[in-house]
Amino acid sequence: MTGSSGTRPAAFAVWALSRALLLLWVSRVIVPPGLDVTSDVSVIYHGWYDVLRSGTYPQSDVTWQYPPVAALAILSPALLPFLDYATAFYVLAFLCDALVMGLLLRASSGAGRRQAGVWVWVAGVPLLGTTAYARYDVMVTAVAVAALLAGLRRPRVLGALAAFGALLKVWPALLLAGTARGRQTRLAWATAAGVAAGLLVLCAAAAPGSLAFLGFQRDRGTEVESLGALYFHVARQFGWEGRVELHYGSLEFLGPHVGLVSTLALGLSLAAFGWLLVWRLRARAFGPSTPADAAFTAVLLFTTTSRVISPQYMLWLVGLAAVCLVLRESRMGWPAVLVVVATGVTQLEFPIGFVHVVTSDATGVALMFLRNGLLVAASVLAAVRLWRDTVRAPEAEPGVREAGAAAALSRGGPADTPASVR
Repeated sequence: MTGSSGTRPAAFAVWALSRALLLLWVSRVIVPPGLDVTSDVSVIYHGWYDVLRSGTYPQSDVTWQYPPVAALAILSPALLPFLDYATAFYVLAFLCDALVMGLLLRASSGAGRRQAGVWVWVAGVPLLGTTAYARYDVMVTAVAVAALLAGLRRPRVLGALAAFGALLKVWPALLLAGTARGRQTRLAWATAAGVAAGLLVLCAAAAPGSLAFLGFQRDRGTEVESLGALYFHVARQFGWEGRVELHYGSLEFLGPHVGLVSTLALGLSLAAFGWLLVWRLRARAFGPSTPADAAFTAVLLFTTTSRVISPQYMLWLVGLAAVCLVLRESRMGWPAVLVVVATGVTQLEFPIGFVHVVTSDATGVALMFLRNGLLVAASVLAAVRLWRDTVRAPEAEPGVREAGAAAALSRGGPADTPASVR
């Protein structure tokens, strides 16, 4: 690819400098603006670590809302016993970041590939600030990126990693949404089902309370950064008699109409699932970028409609957007740009301006409308482009698209298919 010889070293240099800054921030060598977000690791994660080492899941802690394999992420600092828990966690987060960077650099070379995805990851992670390393989501994102890139040639690996990721934090199950019909879907989905079942049995046998997270997740309400929370941010300006409290591990609105808004949010998520199902049934043109495009779109839809949009969720979208933009055939460029901008706005609202969000003042309301508006725009645009590229794509002779995809996989890049099937 023209210009790649200079672009790759530049991307690596920017990545190294920005990640050094992140490590200095989370280690508190340099104190970043806003709230200190590292207490989740040093206090909450460390507390779970002690419980897990005792031989049980934190089943009495309502803030434990993660699938059973998440225990591996919480226990992972034990791999570096010469460091304290928090420092070891940050080092492992950095290594997972480095793994994603390496995977994207490798995937960006060859026919039909491009460097844009590398830059999405380079820029997107530091735009989230200290939250990027102070949560275990970078570890989950590394699994998801590896799954999608491996799935270009090995559907079984995609299925296995998607299942493992889903039992880390649920959302990687959506990586399977865009597998091509036929053999690839059968291999990926069957492998995912088998791996998931095996892991669940192992976790249940290893320690009690492995499924306790289901009840805690079910009872969550409307978090102050979610799309539905915009109603209450505005209603507060007109005397709404509610409040913000720490509830199930996050700051949520409590008071009149919260139950209704939470139910409507669940309805939106169900509508998103319905749209995804209809898309899956009607899609006909599956190209090399379709699995990544579909995964990105699906996670965007479910993130945007969720009752909770925690800042670290943006890391999932940045990772999936990066994979899409490594593939030249993908048309997710503008949705990816919107996600990167939304990630920068997310750091402005948390941790820098979170007090404004919690109090629903003019600054907080503006930040939430801007961030969530960008997510809505990215979701709609991604869905429209995915639909047009796969459902409304001009009819091609049977097998042409699939043959092109197979040819692309054999040489490591998208096929030079005729414009009529693009």
